[in-house]
Amino acid sequence: MFRLLTYNILQGGRGRSQAIAAVINWCAPDLVMVQEATDPATLERIAEASGMAEWQCYRRQSLGFLSRRPVVFSKWTRPWLSKHAFIEVVPWGEEVRVFGVHLSAVHAAWTERRRVMELRSLLRTVEEHEPGFHVLAGDFNTVAPDEPLDFTALPLRLRPLLWLSGGRIRWRTIQTVLDAGYVDGYRLKHGSVPGPTLPTTSPHVRLDYVFVPQGFAQRVVACDVVRHEDAVRASDHFPLVVDLLTAKEVSGQIEAIHERGAAPRVRDADTG
Repeated sequence: MFRLLTYNILQGGRGRSQAIAAVINWCAPDLVMVQEATDPATLERIAEASGMAEWQCYRRQSLGFLSRRPVVFSKWTRPWLSKHAFIEVVPWGEEVRVFGVHLSAVHAAWTERRRVMELRSLLRTVEEHEPGFHVLAGDFNTVAPDEPLDFTALPLRLRPLLWLSGGRIRWRTIQTVLDAGYVDGYRLKHGSVPGPTLPTTSPHVRLDYVFVPQGFAQRVVACDVVRHEDAVRASDHFPLVVDLLTAKEVSGQIEAIHERGAAPRVRDADTG
């Protein structure tokens, strides 16, 4: 089993490294894709406290990673007009490529259009890896088209932006991912059950997602919002954890099907 965690640690995680590490340790992930990882010194402390073999981030770059074992490959790419670069990581010993995402913030019609442009730039890069198993994970800063957003719960500073947008936003970013042939990991495992990730003090909106290609949906064993007791003070986002079958495990299941004539049951992995 390969366990992936995506975590927005808020403003570099400064002053909260121990709380963040406690949440990570409780999840015991193999790889953490980190958003707002703008303070290398803090991420290094988090890596040490969570027993990670490799970590990387850069100042003025939102995305970073923490890995249980050294990675085979990592690369930051910033598409034209994109606020943040996205990150591409290949873990050691795993046949999976993980793309970390942090799209533009602020809920307004023009920022939603910008997020769609950023996402399409990422998808063009991902195209060369489409035949293989890969994952899109991170803070998409947007709402799925079938999910409500209580605008009265937004901070006062953001409400005028909604008014300037005409009071209505056409949520297209997540639909663009789905239309490109991906499956929403959380929805796959939880159906219509709400899974808000922000804010941790009063969660009401889901901004953090994990997507896999439809052809690999069977490899998603579990996908859960992590509500550890330290998560409220660690960040304004709850992290999202996903358990994925490895290629070897998938091969073993196929062999078992041929041997027994029926699909073996897969028990959901423990998220902590």
